[in-house]
Amino acid sequence: MPRPSFTDPRRRRLLAALSLGGLTALAPSVRAQGAAPRTLSFDWRDDAREREVPALLHLPHGSPARPAPTAGGPGWPLVVFSHGLGGSRHGYRYLGGHWAAHGFASLHVQHAGSDRRLWRGDGNPLSLWGRLGEAASEAEAVARTQDLRWALDRLLATEAGSLIDTGRCVVAGHSYGANTALLSIGAKLRRGGRAVAFEEPRFKAAILISAPPFHGEGDPGAILGGVRVPTLHVTATGDDIRVPGHFSDHRDRIELFEAIGGPRKVLAVYEGGSHSMFTDRSSPGGFALNQQVKAATQALTLAFLRSVAAGDDRDLVAWPQQHRHLLARFTGPGQGQRGT
Repeated sequence: MPRPSFTDPRRRRLLAALSLGGLTALAPSVRAQGAAPRTLSFDWRDDAREREVPALLHLPHGSPARPAPTAGGPGWPLVVFSHGLGGSRHGYRYLGGHWAAHGFASLHVQHAGSDRRLWRGDGNPLSLWGRLGEAASEAEAVARTQDLRWALDRLLATEAGSLIDTGRCVVAGHSYGANTALLSIGAKLRRGGRAVAFEEPRFKAAILISAPPFHGEGDPGAILGGVRVPTLHVTATGDDIRVPGHFSDHRDRIELFEAIGGPRKVLAVYEGGSHSMFTDRSSPGGFALNQQVKAATQALTLAFLRSVAAGDDRDLVAWPQQHRHLLARFTGPGQGQRGT
């Protein structure tokens, strides 16, 4: 289906509905700086793969014809977000809502083979471990990258997709979702003596929160050295991942950051915390620290998005000084390293 043009009557109707709150499928989300982002749910299915691909779109308020200061093109920049193991499209609202409140649409994709349905079962811990192991399999890892590409295609074929600037798409994810994002920006695995890649060229940058290592794949430099898009890496010294047969801590996230080949990369390491602190849950890492880190991560990710979407590094340069009391290390524009 061709995308509607900017003069298409369908686009004008959608803009009017968004401005007036007239789409019944849209519901209020969080507010920031007086903006009122909205959400639109999609119960999609990829028939070719016989796989459900639900998604939730966080939309900025109003029309991209009058863009926010961050925008420089004819539509809203877009973040495509991949959740962690056992998550859903409804998670990470503190990020999706914040980005939308500041002029960035955010499509949160749900991965049917590794989503919240993992937690349903017969109560047998051994069954749960088995389901988690299957969800962390290579087949599911590949399917997740296909979910992101398919969902992006599907969104751009909708009326809402006519509001998106396809030249400014960013992929993001937490935990397993960060691994999915890495594959989507050019991480290469070797199979049968040759490199296999799952890169989606429409993604011009990536936000990688708690990115796990590529277990059993060897040198991270060989996997990630070919990545050339800007990347933001976020972790914490208490960011430990435990899944069946695998354990990793924040040092693995730093190793991935250092292995990335792209010239523009940023790393923030919070002091303390936990792996689940970066989800919508309010208690992991301690309530006070959890809230501080969420607010800091909102500001950091938004600063990075402004940097890659509009070339404005001012907020990104200022961020580590504003949040230095939370940091064990920061590497980025105008900065060296804080801590190790």
